Amino acid sequence: MRHLEDKVIDSRESREGEAIRRRRECLQCEKRFTTYERIDEVPYMVVKKDGRREKFDRQKVLNGLLKACEKRPVSMGKLAELVDEVESKLAETAERELSTTTVGEILMGRLRDIDKVAYVRFASVYRDFQDEEAFFNELKDLIQKKRN
Repeated sequence: MRHLEDKVIDSRESREGEAIRRRRECLQCEKRFTTYERIDEVPYMVVKKDGRREKFDRQKVLNGLLKACEKRPVSMGKLAELVDEVESKLAETAERELSTTTVGEILMGRLRDIDKVAYVRFASVYRDFQDEEAFFNELKDLIQKKRN
């Protein structure tokens, strides 16, 4: 007969850290058994400009920031904070998804405050500047905001 009451005797994380192994004992028949608990995680998603959805890739975002900040005085800790901020925004949304436009705007807004050169580099790729005029317009906007 199956009894519903048991107690946990021992808990251990699996070697991979993906599950928790628990040794249990039935309170009625005193038989011991093992259960494994896994986190059922719904992935964070980003919605691309063309409507496709893909899993949020923390490393992909970090790589983009690293390229923008190459040879700039921006610490890895600061870049990790930026990615953490985006992940926090994803976690706050009920749908667990954000558009890549929103992700880019969050990153650009923070980069603008951290390092102007890195900001312009990131914006040039993110906004897909097609010519030098678009690049110069972004620089003009940046200079005007600095003056105000």
